[in-house]
Amino acid sequence: MSGRPMPCSPKEIGSLFLFEKLRPEQLGRLCAEGRVERFDPGPVYTEGEPATCFYVMIEGTVVLSRRVGGDDVEVTRTSQRGVYAGAMQAYLGDRLRQVYINSMRVTEPTRFFVLPAGTFADIMREWFPMAVHLLEGLFFGSRSTQAAVGQRERLLALGSLSAGLTHELNNPAAAAVRATAALRERVARMRHKLALIAEGPFSRDQLANLVDIQQRTAERVAKAPALTPLEASDREDALTDWLEDHGIDQGWQLAPTFVQAGLDVDWLEQVAAAVEEEILPGTVGWLNYTVETELLMDEIADSTTRVSRLVDAAKQYSQLDRAPYQVADVHELLDSTLLMLSGKIGSRIRVVKEYDRTLPRIPACPAELNQVWTNLIDNAVCAMDGTGGGTLTVRTALHDDRLLVEFRDTGPGVPPEIRDRIFDPFFTTKPVGRGTGLGLDISRRIVVNKHHGSLDVESVPGDTRFRVLLPLTAAGPDGTALTSDDRTTSQEPA
Repeated sequence: MSGRPMPCSPKEIGSLFLFEKLRPEQLGRLCAEGRVERFDPGPVYTEGEPATCFYVMIEGTVVLSRRVGGDDVEVTRTSQRGVYAGAMQAYLGDRLRQVYINSMRVTEPTRFFVLPAGTFADIMREWFPMAVHLLEGLFFGSRSTQAAVGQRERLLALGSLSAGLTHELNNPAAAAVRATAALRERVARMRHKLALIAEGPFSRDQLANLVDIQQRTAERVAKAPALTPLEASDREDALTDWLEDHGIDQGWQLAPTFVQAGLDVDWLEQVAAAVEEEILPGTVGWLNYTVETELLMDEIADSTTRVSRLVDAAKQYSQLDRAPYQVADVHELLDSTLLMLSGKIGSRIRVVKEYDRTLPRIPACPAELNQVWTNLIDNAVCAMDGTGGGTLTVRTALHDDRLLVEFRDTGPGVPPEIRDRIFDPFFTTKPVGRGTGLGLDISRRIVVNKHHGSLDVESVPGDTRFRVLLPLTAAGPDGTALTSDDRTTSQEPA
């Protein structure tokens, strides 16, 4: 938007704090190569457009805003003379894409001193060569440092996750190994028992009956009901009494296995009615091996399933073999992150999930959102570690046509005096060696810059909430809107 040209006075320009140290001939050049323009209330320039001008306000009121999702979020409103905006990094030239990083509008008739970006860059390099070198070094050095430290933080997080994942994998893997060894022993005993039965005076019908009972017992094990400790204890006592009454030795050792398999006195009565009394002890022993074998196979299946789930969670967390930008279910991402961090969360912290499962899938970069979840959960866990534990609540909901993901912890909270600084690069409250101060900065960049969402915090002692708001749609490669109906795309969000 162009303003109305007005006369440029070197004396008035020189009264602005930005130019107050310039010599008269320098102020004259500014007025000769720049201009003064008056803007009526409305927009001056828009975020993302090519940065063509450097603006210095002479009088009026200016408002700067950033685009977050579908909304313009106001970041600055001021009437201070001499404030500046626009092509502030024009001196970097082609080494940086020169676009406006925010939008500017005025709320009343406002006058600006306007300098073309190319002229501003030439004047900076000619009048302040040393300052330009320092600013260039500061800009690119800071960006390189952030990239290096960010990479270091990701490696540290990866090491922590790898250690936790290894620990989590070790438990079910060790359980499967133990169960396999026990199963080998039970199968060997079963073969020995089968040889004794084959040598005994059993008819073909009796052997067929035994095999039928074994099959029905195995089926019953697969459908064993869950019992309370009191119910299990009562059933063990009843089974022990029944076994002793029928002359079966060591019934107190057999009873717990039978109860775990879902067998009761009625089932034993059916077995007793189906076989001869003299072979009942042998039949019960044979069925005990059957039950133990089935239970051990269930344990192996459960352990290997847990291993598979952990591997799937790791793959989901890292998003291997998937498009970087796709339509994703945030609940799957949250679950995989929580599972990956379960070792770090530990037993002292209770995790509560308050998911709204009716929420749609959203266009996103899942691997990067997982990094956001990791940083926010890690901060919550560290905060609660100092209090000996607590509760982490992860909530999802629909909030003003955007998807809300909230992480709430019962830690000591974020003090008001540092609340505005926690998203600044390199600012951290963690002890030396435990944090780089980039986790929240990276998270905010991912949410705001990459996904056009927002990340904020509300905190009082015992109730700290980090709130991530994500848009339900995003621009596709052809400019059309991507929604939950689209499945995958390899494009980055616009």
